[in-house]
Amino acid sequence: MPLTTELDTRTMPRERAAWPAVYSLALGAFVLVTAELLPIGLLTPMANDLEVSNGAIGQTITAVGIAAALAGPLLILAAGRVNRRLILWTLMGALVVSSILTGLSTDMVILLSARALLGFAIGGFWAMLTMLAIRLVPSQLVPRAMAIILMGISAGITVAPSIGAFLGSLLGWRETFFLSAALGLVTLVIQFFTLPSLPATSTSAIEKFAKVIARPSVLLGIATVLIGMSGHIAAFTFIRPFLEISPVLQVSTISLALLVFGIGGLIGNMVSSKIAEHSPAIAIASSSALVALSILVLAIAGTHPTLALIATAIWGCAYGGFPVATTIWNARAAAEADLAEPAGALHSTAFQVAIACGGILGGLLIDGVGLTGLFIYSSITMAIGAVIMFSLGRSFERREVAASE
Repeated sequence: MPLTTELDTRTMPRERAAWPAVYSLALGAFVLVTAELLPIGLLTPMANDLEVSNGAIGQTITAVGIAAALAGPLLILAAGRVNRRLILWTLMGALVVSSILTGLSTDMVILLSARALLGFAIGGFWAMLTMLAIRLVPSQLVPRAMAIILMGISAGITVAPSIGAFLGSLLGWRETFFLSAALGLVTLVIQFFTLPSLPATSTSAIEKFAKVIARPSVLLGIATVLIGMSGHIAAFTFIRPFLEISPVLQVSTISLALLVFGIGGLIGNMVSSKIAEHSPAIAIASSSALVALSILVLAIAGTHPTLALIATAIWGCAYGGFPVATTIWNARAAAEADLAEPAGALHSTAFQVAIACGGILGGLLIDGVGLTGLFIYSSITMAIGAVIMFSLGRSFERREVAASE
C-alpha cells in the first residue's frame, strides 16, 4: 500500500476523547525520554565517580537503545491478549526500578543493566504509541492526540540534558536519578487513575510485521531514521565535553546552552508538525539539513562561545522536528488500524538501533579522531538523511498525490 494521507482509525473508535489518559501518556513519554537522556548532562561527573572514560559512560545511551530495539517488536509479538493498560503500568514500573538501580550503581555492569531495563520500558512504550492514540480518541482527533503525546517527547528532550547538568551540580548525579524514579512513580499513579481498560483487539502476528516491512515507504522512513538519528546521537551524546573543551564554557553556561537547545526543540516540534501535515518528507529533510549545518558550524568554529551557543540553539530547534516528522511519516505509511502496533514497533526499533549505533560510533570516534572529527561525521550523516527525503521521500508523496487525483 502506498503512502496514505489519512490515518485509518477503525480500531475501537471512541465517541468521547479520553484526554486525561492522553495527557498521562504525554507525561509518561516525558519521563521516559528524560530518564534516557539524563546521562548527557551528567556524563562528566558519572565518569569521574565511576572512574571510567567519557566514552564508556556514553555507552549508557547505547544500552538503552539496544534493549529498546529488541523490546518493541518482541513485546508486541508476545503481548497477545494482555490488556494494554496493564502493559503500560508495567513499563512505567520498570522505569522506576531502572532509575533507582542507576542511582545505586557502583560499577559499569550494574549501570548498564539498569539502563537496559529502561530500554525495555522505552521500546515497549514507543511500539504502542500510535495504537494508543487511535484507541483513546475519536478518529478526527487522532492527529491532535499524537501531537500531544509527542510533545511529551520534545519536552523530555528539552529539559533532560540541561536539568541533568543543573541537578547534578546541585545535588549529585545519583540523587538526580532518584528524582527521576520519584517522577516515574508519580506518573504511574496518575496513569493508574486515568487510563481506561485497553483490551487487545487481535493477536499480533508475524504476518503483520512482514506486511509492514514489505512497504517501500516504510523502509524509506526506517532508513532515514537509522542514518540521521545515529549521526545526531553520536555528536549529542558528547555535547557536554565538547562545550567544556572547545568554547571552554562553565557548567552553568553549559546548562543554559542545553536548556536553549531544548527550548529550540519545542519550537521545532511545533513548526515541524505543521509542515508535516502537508509533507512529512519536507519536514524531515528540512530538520536534517539544519541539524547537519549547525553541527558543521560547531566543528569548524565552535571555539567561539557566542557562535557555539547560537549553533547549539539552532541544532535543538532543527532536531526537535525530527521525531514528530518521522512518526507522522511512519503512521501514514502504514495507516491501517491492525498495522498500527507492528509499524510502531518497527519505527521504535529503528530509532533505538540508531541511538545504540550512534552511541557506539560516538564513543569510538571521540577516542579515535577527537571531538571535531566526530562532529564532522555527524554532520555528514544528517546531510545524507536530508538528501534521501528531499529526493525519494518527495517522490513517494508526489506519486500519492497523483494517484488520489
